[in-house]
Amino acid sequence: MTGSPARRLDLAVKSDSLKRCPWPVAGDALYLKYHDEEWGVPVRDDRKIFEFLVLEAFQAGLSWRTILYKRENFRKAFTGFDYRKVARFGKKETARLLKDAGIVRNRAKIAATINNANRFQEVQREFGTFSKYMWSWVGGKPIRHKLKSIKDFPTCIPEAESWAKDLKARGFKFLGPTVIYAHMQAAGMVNDHTVDCFRYSN
Repeated sequence: MTGSPARRLDLAVKSDSLKRCPWPVAGDALYLKYHDEEWGVPVRDDRKIFEFLVLEAFQAGLSWRTILYKRENFRKAFTGFDYRKVARFGKKETARLLKDAGIVRNRAKIAATINNANRFQEVQREFGTFSKYMWSWVGGKPIRHKLKSIKDFPTCIPEAESWAKDLKARGFKFLGPTVIYAHMQAAGMVNDHTVDCFRYSN
């Protein structure tokens, strides 16, 4: 196959016959790649978990596709999602981020990310890893739903509500129940691939 790598990926995505969940945008190579390779895969690495929490918090009120296409800009802006470095961000870094057109320039969300990086480390000190704390909310293994269509997707689940309440009590910001449920889906704490999706049993 000739052409650029991105063009080849796009053609491959358009030409495959895989059955997927109903939400990825057809023909959108980046979106489909995210669905096929990342969404719903259990994540236990703290740095990756922090990345997902940052992106989900910034996604609040926006489409995930918008954040996905800015993901690499976010990675650069937030020092590779190194929560230790982000926790030390001050006025200089905040000013830089507010001028960065490559990310979502929302002052409250930027401040929340810096705050959350500090709270993240507090949880690590208490539990050893953030992952251990996070996975305790689902008993250490993914919840497996049996969704058949887009109308079967819940907007939230009790586990997300309980966890979000605890995060709020610990001082985390912009991580309400709906955002946390989206995080749980993305980080594989919940298997919300539809039962006919090729990823459901993988």
